[in-house]
Amino acid sequence: MSTRAERLSDALAGAELDLLLVTNLVHVRYLTGFTGSSGLVLIGPDLRLFVTDFRYTEQAQEEVHAEFERLTASGGLLEEATERLPDGPLRLGYESETMTVEGYRQARELIPEPVELVAATGLVERLRRVKGEDELELITAAQRIADAALEALLAGGLEGRTERELALALEHDMRLRGADGPSFATIIAGGAHGALPHATPREVPLQRGQMVVIDWGATYRGYASDCTRTVAVGEPGPEAREVYELVLGAQQAGLDAIRAGGDGREIDRVVRDIIYGAGHEGHYGHGLGHGVGLEIHEAPWLSFRGQDVLEAGNVVTVEPGVYLPGRFGIRIEDLVVVTDDGCRILTTIPKSLRIVH
Repeated sequence: MSTRAERLSDALAGAELDLLLVTNLVHVRYLTGFTGSSGLVLIGPDLRLFVTDFRYTEQAQEEVHAEFERLTASGGLLEEATERLPDGPLRLGYESETMTVEGYRQARELIPEPVELVAATGLVERLRRVKGEDELELITAAQRIADAALEALLAGGLEGRTERELALALEHDMRLRGADGPSFATIIAGGAHGALPHATPREVPLQRGQMVVIDWGATYRGYASDCTRTVAVGEPGPEAREVYELVLGAQQAGLDAIRAGGDGREIDRVVRDIIYGAGHEGHYGHGLGHGVGLEIHEAPWLSFRGQDVLEAGNVVTVEPGVYLPGRFGIRIEDLVVVTDDGCRILTTIPKSLRIVH
């Protein structure tokens, strides 16, 4: 099987590039295995070069795949890398979406004029969209850690505990279970605060009768998980139950629509039509989902703004919600692997409305 570096090298010809300079550290990790904070890669048909600084010399020897030549720069990383460029005119791609203006200026100063610097976007991202079995195992492990931590949190009760206390407890528990840490800032939002899709936990205790939105995830060996459950602290009342069942049904419709070849915009529309048709057009404004992997938000996207077509091996969220300002919010989210004929759900926590105390 081709390595990631080989597949990227093969893609350069289609982009009319001779070499690619990779400076995005997420991409450096994806291609080489390096987890440090200082590194870059030069890659081409006959070149596999990794450059770091003195602090990471030994770490690079342990982590960077053997197909790469490993160099420790005596000065700047880019300066070291450019000294290894082949002679003669060539087209060198750079990651224009993440390289800073200052980084480009330095590159232009250091790289000899016969070399043409070419803005390149999406080359590594396209490879990252489809996860290998090793990646799926790590994402699944991250989701299992997150699921177990939430079950433990709910078993300890919610009423009278503050949103911030609960968020910290959840994140601490995930670390104890082996997570690198949370994959994003945990959201725990009760009552009217739950109507903010990206609410920040407060020093405010949860009260009986509230709906509580819990959006959390773990990172395990660099790979993220993402999930949302909305629970009730005691009986929430008929309106909240009705909206919960609406969101649950819409979310299931979204899951049923996912498969390889599915259009992200159309899948989003399936769910959006259900929620809007129930009279909540002004209460659901975000996209249905996003890819998850080395980053918590990455391609592909399930969105009314998106243009992505799903492939087997994509890992995406399905997370519709209804947010009623001043009253409550409800969001239900699963993490799934796209398959040829549907999807495989990684989240293990049940989705029927849960009453906790």
